[in-house]
Formats: sequence, structure tokens, C-alpha cells
Amino acid sequence: MEMREAKRRIVLVPVPLQGHVTPMMQLGEALSLKGFSITVVQVQFNLVSSSQHFPGFQFVNLPNCELEGLGQIEFLLKLNKTSEASFKDCIGQLLLQHGNDIACIIHDEFNYFCGAVAKDLKLRNVIFSTQSATNHVSRCVFSKLESDKFLIDMKDQEMQDKMVENLYPLRYKDLLPSGFGPVEQAVKIRREVVNRRTASAVIFNTASCLESSSLSWLQKELEIRVYAIGPLHITASTPSILLEEDKGCIEWLNKQKPRSVMYISIGTLAQMEAEEVLEMAWGLCNSNQPFLWVIRPGSILGSEGIESLPNEVSRMVFEKGYIVKRAPQVEVLKHYAVGGFWSHCGWNSTLESIVEGVPMICRPFQGEQKVNAKYLEGVWKIGFQVEGEVERGKVEEAVKRLIVDEEGACMRERALVLKEKLKASVRNGGSSYNDLDDLVNYLKTK
Repeated sequence: MEMREAKRRIVLVPVPLQGHVTPMMQLGEALSLKGFSITVVQVQFNLVSSSQHFPGFQFVNLPNCELEGLGQIEFLLKLNKTSEASFKDCIGQLLLQHGNDIACIIHDEFNYFCGAVAKDLKLRNVIFSTQSATNHVSRCVFSKLESDKFLIDMKDQEMQDKMVENLYPLRYKDLLPSGFGPVEQAVKIRREVVNRRTASAVIFNTASCLESSSLSWLQKELEIRVYAIGPLHITASTPSILLEEDKGCIEWLNKQKPRSVMYISIGTLAQMEAEEVLEMAWGLCNSNQPFLWVIRPGSILGSEGIESLPNEVSRMVFEKGYIVKRAPQVEVLKHYAVGGFWSHCGWNSTLESIVEGVPMICRPFQGEQKVNAKYLEGVWKIGFQVEGEVERGKVEEAVKRLIVDEEGACMRERALVLKEKLKASVRNGGSSYNDLDDLVNYLKTK
């Protein structure tokens, strides 16, 4: 009997947000290099330009479901509620167009509508998590709790600070969905995300040298194959594809002393109060360390940018630092002048910092960022958290602690050790390299 050729097309379905799209495109690039054809299905919101970076990819757009102006949880709930029917039509068209040649649908874990469509059309589907494996563990643990009782228990400070069994250094309060508005909606999303439905595997953008215990726990708990193939950005050429970056800061960095610059960025979604920004500015200036500060449009509540600061402070900031709306972050973190990263601790930023051996000051805002910050401080020991109100003295102390003091130098040494482990993981014979090979072989099976 004649053997049929294995199906070679992968359909990727990212969540249309910067922190989700970029690693999904990096995954697409990795699979493309392994010989797969890539189709990207995206909602008409924050569209990726195919001609811009991915000339070999096919891009298909679903109708816009009016996501503008929604909070993160409302955004995800509406995306899932309104996209299933159009996605099913889209996949039906792709099956006709490509002669039934779809090996798998790989979708962001927050696009859970894809699982139902894959089941209906009898297609294999795999979940891709753009967040840490440890965060997924925390969600699984939370989903087993009686959420109503748990939320009542969390009013007790002692219960908040209690360590979660087998999840050191996470405390019960670290499991709480925070920073997303009403807790009930965040709990609803979490339950949907940990429901694996018909998925046959889960892919994580991480490496076993970072999260071995969490990956082992998930492999046992989920009862489906877990692939850790990160950090994907090491081998990918995919840039920050939804936002235009200001590369002028590199010339400024070239003029600074090695490991002297504090880099500050709070990601693509977080916001600060104007008073917090003022305190941050004073603290940075008082530290007497040069700093590169990303202040994107909309990141200061009720203000357009740094220009809203008092003239005296603005003048001081521009004398001692360099302000950009968006920075080429990976290039910045690679630069010899950068000695530390003040970060919101999103998973992409966390990976990018560790890969370049840069220790971190952790100021998480919401959700998984708090889990990542606890690991940076308590497990990898390459960063520390600044908790409580943003106050100039606290900011100055934190910057000096990381850039100047011996403690910061020790963190840097540990970060450099992790850097080498991560880079080894994606090389021939490394754990992530091998998991990617295993994933490719799985996707090629019928």
C-alpha cells in the first residue's frame, strides 16, 4: 500500500497582544525552519504585517469583534465568545485550499475557542503557553481550590503569607489573580485555561534548567505531553513586531561605562500613577547612575509622558538619563553598558534578561508577573522585589543595591551562570533542542 505523505501545514492562532504574538511568531519561525508551512490566523486587531517580517507565512484575518478599549479579562472573554464560528469557517476554507494538509492547530492557551473547533473538524490541537510553566502550575493548584472559600480566607494576613505546599517560594496570596479588575472574571478565565479539552500536548517557552520541578509536575498532572522548547528568542530573528522601536538609545549606551546603566521598562500594558513616576524620577536621579527609561504613550495615567513632570525634574531626568517611548529590548539587554533591569517581570522580559545575564529589580503589577518575581528572588536569586509604595529613597537604594553593591555583583554572577545554561539548552543535544525535535517528530506523525 502506498504511504501518504505526512501533513506539513501548521495553523498558529496567537492572542493579538504584543507579549503573546512575538513568541508565537518565534515558534512559527522555528517550525518553518523544520520544514513546516505556516498559516497564522489572527483577529483584525493588532495585526501582524506578513510583508514586514514573514514573507513565507500565510496570514488569514478573522473579522474584528470590537475589542478596542476593553480591559484584559473582558478582552479575552469577548475574543473567545465571538471568534469560534468565524474560526471554524476559516479552518474549513483552509482545508479546502490546502487539500486537507493541516497537521495541527497550535493556539495560545487563552484562545480556548480553538479547541472546540479542532474537535469538531477532527484536527489535532496543541496549546502554546507564552507564560512560565510555574505560573501554569499555580493556576492548576488554584483551580482545585474552592474559590469562594479561598477568597474569604485571603482576608486573613496569616493565610496570605502561608507557603503553598510543594510550590516554594509561592505563598497563597501569589495564587490570587490580581490587577485584572473583578476577581470573579479572572477566576473564570483561569478555569477555562487549565481545561485542556482535546489538546494532545502543551508547549512552553521555557527550559528545564529554569523550571524542571514545575515541568515535571505538569507532565504528571496534565497527562499529556509537555514540551519545553525555549527560550525561543535566542535562535529566532523575530523582532518586536507590533511596536516601532527607538534605536537611538544604542548610541547613547555606547557612551556609558560597562555595567553602569539601569534599564527601566514596565512592559506594553502596565500603567503608573503620575506621583509614582515623579518618585521614580527622583530616585533614579539621586542614585547617580545613568539610566535608560522606557515611558511608552499611555503608561502614565492621565498624562502623555515625562513632559508632565515639574520642569526641574524633567531637566534632571534628561541630564542623567535617556528616555524612549519604546526600546529594542533584546539589543539593550545585550549591551555591555547595561548593569540591571527594573522590570514588571513579564515572562518575555524575564527570559530576555536572564539570557543576557542581567540581574533584575522586580516590580510586578499583575497575574503571572508576581509568580515570576518570586522565582527571580527566591529560586534563581538573580533579582529582588521592591514592594509597597514607590518612594524616591526606596528607588535610589534599589538601584545602588543592584548596580553598585556587592550583592548586585553576586546576582550578576548567578545570572551569567544561568545565561550559559539557557544558551546550552537550545544547542544541539540541549534539553530545549531535544524537545523541539521531539515536537517536530510528533507533529509529523499521523
